[in-house]
Amino acid sequence: MPATGRAEGRATNKNDRQEDTMSTLTQAHCEACRADAPQVSDEELPALLKQIPDWNIEVRDGIMQLEKVYRFKNFKFALAFTNAVGAISEAEGHHPGLLTEWGKVTVTWWSHSIKGLHRNDFIMAARTDEVGKTAEGLK
Repeated sequence: MPATGRAEGRATNKNDRQEDTMSTLTQAHCEACRADAPQVSDEELPALLKQIPDWNIEVRDGIMQLEKVYRFKNFKFALAFTNAVGAISEAEGHHPGLLTEWGKVTVTWWSHSIKGLHRNDFIMAARTDEVGKTAEGLK
């Protein structure tokens, strides 16, 4: 057993699970999300949002979604960012709403199958921010 007291890296209680979830969003991978998968609970939401502080929650047609606007110097840089987000989305099998305009890209994450937010959406928002850290032309 590791020195943390967790068998094979698995959290042993609710607080450990929440800490593990929060500290590993950018390293985590999406899991298959079925129609009966639980949405992120009201209890989990603040801690997850803390990990992606620049993202907003938008509600459209009663569905909670994560959204962030990235601003760029021109369309070329915005399009390159869109393609980079597309690449990580394809790799994880989880895809955002992407609106690419001159000088900006609006990224929206939610899980269609559960009509709301799943942990996958927070993972991908964090990973989108990672892409943004190295994006050329970001304002």
